[in-house]
Amino acid sequence: MNAFEQMEAVIAQRRAEPQEGSYTCYLFEKGLDKILKKVGEECAETIIAAKNGDKAELVGEINDVFYHLMVMMNECGVSLADVCEEMDLRACKIGNLKQFHVSDHNT
Repeated sequence: MNAFEQMEAVIAQRRAEPQEGSYTCYLFEKGLDKILKKVGEECAETIIAAKNGDKAELVGEINDVFYHLMVMMNECGVSLADVCEEMDLRACKIGNLKQFHVSDHNT
């Protein structure tokens, strides 16, 4: 089991068996609006960390985004397997670039 699968399992467990003092449980209790707000905040913090060029800070912020996305996924009924399946489908398309036509780009 990789770290993403472990995180998904812990998030699912917290939802099924709430524990007092758990941040994950707090997010589920507050609902989708709170979860989405946190996803947005963490994305903004990740952008700033990337701009600032601090790799350690950026890695931390990326992990925060992943965590909050996975809470959102659980809340919305999306599994890691669903996302990986889509990623596999998209990986098959790599190298199949659409041909650019002047008529497609009207400026």
